[in-house]
Amino acid sequence: MIVGPMLKLSFACGGYDRMEAIKYGIVTPENIEIDFKEINSPREIFDGMIGHQAFDLSELSSSEFITRSLRSEFPFVGIPVFPSRAFRHGFIFLNRNSNIKKPKDLEGKLIGVPQHSQTAAVWIRGHLQHQFGVDLSKLRWLEGSVEKAGEHAKVLTTAAMVPPLLETNTTGKSLSDLLATGEIDAILGSRRPESLDKSENVTRLFPNYRLIEREFYERTGIHPIMHVIAIRRKIFEKHPWIASSLFQAFEASKNWALERLKISASQHTMLPFMYADLEEMENLFGGDPWPYGINANRPTLEALVQHLQEQDFISEVVPIEDLFIAIH
Repeated sequence: MIVGPMLKLSFACGGYDRMEAIKYGIVTPENIEIDFKEINSPREIFDGMIGHQAFDLSELSSSEFITRSLRSEFPFVGIPVFPSRAFRHGFIFLNRNSNIKKPKDLEGKLIGVPQHSQTAAVWIRGHLQHQFGVDLSKLRWLEGSVEKAGEHAKVLTTAAMVPPLLETNTTGKSLSDLLATGEIDAILGSRRPESLDKSENVTRLFPNYRLIEREFYERTGIHPIMHVIAIRRKIFEKHPWIASSLFQAFEASKNWALERLKISASQHTMLPFMYADLEEMENLFGGDPWPYGINANRPTLEALVQHLQEQDFISEVVPIEDLFIAIH
């Protein structure tokens, strides 16, 4: 039992269902008062946290967290709580006139990416390399915001130690518009370009992405992690007990959301086939598609570290335990 005054901590995170019990005070971390700041733009959170430590804890890009932690002294520590994860095979978009019929056809093409170090981009490049034999050294990149002209990030992000063929978008157009007009051949990353719905020229590389993603998970046990929870190092060093307190609360909040999702008397979401999806989730993930902790996520975390090393963001593969605070 923790003795002492309540510690008030600001926490920036998206308004995810697994965080609602924390947000509304249904679940409270022992001896911690959470000032929940809902920000549904991950990049805004990352820019504030990395740029000037705007929050006591927040979700943070997994690739940025791992890369910065291993390169130099980093003012944050991480706990193995993963508020954002997503399969990414469905996030590769093409211009129909680019003559890309299969993944290998991406070689030599100009591909838009919001940020080369973006976790979603790291995962997708890993898929392309390991599943489809794409030579990443033959890909050309244009970096910039997907839905508006200019940059995606407001702070300097980590770059590969061996620079890729990377240019900055200075056209005055968004990557989405460039894809629709054929000025770039493809886009990959964390979001659907608006031109997918607006232009007949834009399509997916994998129209059957759900089947591909399911097969990928069944074969590998990997459910790609996008974000981790980072805590300001100075706060953790002064109050090391907060890591376990927060972990337990985040776990309880996620479990509360899972149970709420399963209520069948009255459907809480506007997803007509939700109960069929829930049955699939039970069968595929054993009831918990969103596990926290290291052991339950070892295949996923080890794959992410491997991709970061292969893509020259870090110099060597390290044990996963080195990346997170041990939870007792």
